[in-house]
Amino acid sequence: MFHEIRDHIINIVTSRLTVLTIMFFFFAGVLVYRCFNLQIINGEEYLNDFILQIEKTRDITSTRGRILDRNGNVLAENELAYSVKIEDVFESSRNKNAEVNDVVYRLIKLIEKNGDSVITDFKIVIDEDGDYVYSVDGTALLRFQADVLGYKTVDKLSEEEKAMTAQELMEYLSRAKGFAIGQYEDPEDRTSPFIVGKGYTKEEWLQMVTIRYAMNLTSFRKYVGTTVATNVSEKTVAVIMENSDQLDGVSIVEDTVRHYIDSKYFAHILGYTGKISSDELTDLNEQVVAEGGSEDAYTINDVVGKSGIESYMETTLQGTKGSEKVVVDNTGKVITILERKEAQPGADVYLTIDKDLTEAVYNIVEQKLAGLVSSKIINAKEFNLPENAKSSSIKIPIYDVYFTMINNNILDHKHFEAEDAGETERAVYAAYLEYKQGVYDKLNYELTEGGTPYNKLSKEYQVYQSNIVSLLRDDGVIMKELVDDNDATQIAWAKDEVISLKEYLQYCIAMNWIDVSRLDLNEKYSDSAEVYNKLQEYIIETIDHTTEFQKRFYKYMLLNDKITGRQICMLLCEQRVVDIPAEDEEALYAGKMSAYQFMMNRITNLEITPAQLALDPCNASVVITDVNTGDVLAMVSYPGYDNNKMANTVDAEYYARLNADKSSPQLNFATQYKAAPGSTFKIVSATAGLMENVINLQTKVNCVGTFTEITPSPRCWKISGHGYENVTSAIKDSCNYFFYNVGYQLATSSGSYNEEAGLETLSKYADLYGLTDKSGVEIGEYAPDVSTKDPVRSAIGQGSNSYTTVGLARYVTTIANSGTCYNLTLLDKTTDSRGNLLKEYHAEVRNQIDLPQEYWNAFHLGMRQVVENKKYFSDLAVNVAGKTGTAEQTASRPNHALFICYAPYENPEIAIATRIPFGYSSDYAAQFTRDIIKYYYGLAEEDDLITGTADSLDNAVSNEM
Repeated sequence: MFHEIRDHIINIVTSRLTVLTIMFFFFAGVLVYRCFNLQIINGEEYLNDFILQIEKTRDITSTRGRILDRNGNVLAENELAYSVKIEDVFESSRNKNAEVNDVVYRLIKLIEKNGDSVITDFKIVIDEDGDYVYSVDGTALLRFQADVLGYKTVDKLSEEEKAMTAQELMEYLSRAKGFAIGQYEDPEDRTSPFIVGKGYTKEEWLQMVTIRYAMNLTSFRKYVGTTVATNVSEKTVAVIMENSDQLDGVSIVEDTVRHYIDSKYFAHILGYTGKISSDELTDLNEQVVAEGGSEDAYTINDVVGKSGIESYMETTLQGTKGSEKVVVDNTGKVITILERKEAQPGADVYLTIDKDLTEAVYNIVEQKLAGLVSSKIINAKEFNLPENAKSSSIKIPIYDVYFTMINNNILDHKHFEAEDAGETERAVYAAYLEYKQGVYDKLNYELTEGGTPYNKLSKEYQVYQSNIVSLLRDDGVIMKELVDDNDATQIAWAKDEVISLKEYLQYCIAMNWIDVSRLDLNEKYSDSAEVYNKLQEYIIETIDHTTEFQKRFYKYMLLNDKITGRQICMLLCEQRVVDIPAEDEEALYAGKMSAYQFMMNRITNLEITPAQLALDPCNASVVITDVNTGDVLAMVSYPGYDNNKMANTVDAEYYARLNADKSSPQLNFATQYKAAPGSTFKIVSATAGLMENVINLQTKVNCVGTFTEITPSPRCWKISGHGYENVTSAIKDSCNYFFYNVGYQLATSSGSYNEEAGLETLSKYADLYGLTDKSGVEIGEYAPDVSTKDPVRSAIGQGSNSYTTVGLARYVTTIANSGTCYNLTLLDKTTDSRGNLLKEYHAEVRNQIDLPQEYWNAFHLGMRQVVENKKYFSDLAVNVAGKTGTAEQTASRPNHALFICYAPYENPEIAIATRIPFGYSSDYAAQFTRDIIKYYYGLAEEDDLITGTADSLDNAVSNEM
């Protein structure tokens, strides 16, 4: 038995299988030991080496402070949101551009798939003609061009670089040696020509350039993210996270976005935020350093205030950034946070304005404007002002209203040709195509065979031809700088209008006024006939591509009965661009309601607003102040706009619509629109006359209608004359003759008339009322123009006097409080995020006017009597003193309407300045103001004042020209 066991053991030991088994277990043990060593003992070290861990310090953005009204109502706040960022984690290689572009393009499509949009804060946009254009001009454009081209200062730009078009700048950035956005002619051959933009739509190309340029700005700071989209939906977050393994460098971060409450009412005051520019980066860091802060407080990725209070109070609202030291992997994703310093939120800014008052004033203004416009509309195709008729007689033909539906983009005329276009849309588009071809045929005939002198053409073709020349000049085809305005042929075309367009253009060619490089000429040297033929082709191609020119066809299609007003109304129904009651729509289609009545209903119900109509008048501004503090209680500019679509990242489509809007909603009509003050200026003239002793309170001047001391002789608005007037009654009656005499006397010394001396004196007293500089408000404002010609007419607010509404508000505030001229303010106080007071603001006293009290009494009494003469003020329980002003700008448009006032008369509390550009008569401005006073003092129920429909107005009787 023993021997058998021994032999069995010997066989096992000496077996080849045993040797193999031992060797297997040996190597298995070595492998287990090695794995233990790699994964357990040194696993973290090797993992760190593999994933290329990097320590970096990144900023933590502070929470921007809120903006509130004087009563604590929030006007601007922050909302939590998700943002999409991309970091440049791509290794430098021959294919880097292609890799980056591929990720960026796929990212754009994922974001847009769920209805979100990518950043569009590049300084290039697509206009309504589908062309790339700059969204800035002047110095801002030069700074942008310098940044793109890599210059630190604009003076490094050559003239050719300054002249680069937006299209050329897009091509520069997209070239193969740039961002390589496009495709090679032969995708398999990188030596073939590279075609910029190929493979992308115009919108996609702009998006790509915008994101690549933003990434490039932070390329010197590796692993610093560039924001691609803000405030994206949870669906977008989910889809990006699902595809994160295919989107190198892309991350989702929690962020805040700026939100403006009731934005249209306050957009001009608050402004909006946006990505910092290079100039702003330099300026803000210098400002922070001057205030004792860090020199790199701002970085190129920051969002800052771009206009309004957001800009003026930027460093206060911004807060202080925090920081954190993190560890990231080679794709830029955070692995761990090592250190963290929390950001300090910005301060809250309280304004002097009253939110409820501002909104009420805006709504009152819109209702009154709608009533004023509707009262001027007549059921006619055209209106021609009779010879010698006053501009107050101007009417609005209903066909102008029909046309503005297309002209001001209330209707989307490009949808007329869409696949899902409605029946009326298709019919109108077919008529348009036929009409357009007819116009082209006629224009081609005139350019080749016809040669009809301009003054023999119909009004329609005069419009077409004058616009063709304007387009050629704007495009640089006709080189304006070379055109001799004194040339006989130029005069024959531009002034005398006795030659044809054909003759004029041929002459421009002969005089070398045409830039032939802009024409598609096959040969370097071409004769005049070849140049003219190419110019003719260029004209047709250009007008076919120009939206504004194409829209004009619809005007004449209406006037020539190729389309009807009823069709325009039906287009409104088909496109559903306004809310139309079912009964009105049914009545229109059934032929029971006329197009005229249908359209008037839309205007009366404010379904179509005065701003959308963009017909005179479509704008207004009102500024209300506290006369005892210089605080601005309300500043209204009509129309407003939605600054939410301008903040964070600009909504490119909305921005393009704003630019095309003929009511100019981006312009602050309270601070950035100035015009003659008209008779509101007469208090300045009265002050000058009294203080310079050319009149006294007992002086009586016999107004006989025409002032004959100068030639040509100006007339009083009351042609027959007012008879004898003193300073108080002259203010009451707004007697031009009386103040002509004051202006004349101020310019007369020792029997000698000296215009310059008179103007200097008027300017001296205008300065006392703050009319020679800006009003003091903390937002963008145009400087005033004090008249530099004709002291006689300047004394009634004409000449070249030109002031903003807010400037006139400071003026009437000074009158109301009898001589304290403030630098007005919009700022009340700042607090920290917990409500603790940081700083209080007060309007500074600019100067005091030292006048005898009896002079002030005379002015106040005259202004009180102005209002007492207005029947529509008779039922007011609060006594008001005011001054009307009607100013002419052009005989072809209505006069400007102004009214300045204060209340109560006995103990002034508030002052109001109201302006309606092209508002016909100052009586209308006064009626707007009356309802504002009713609201402020609670003299009528709010629901009775703000009805949401057009308000009828009393007939205007004042005419102070």
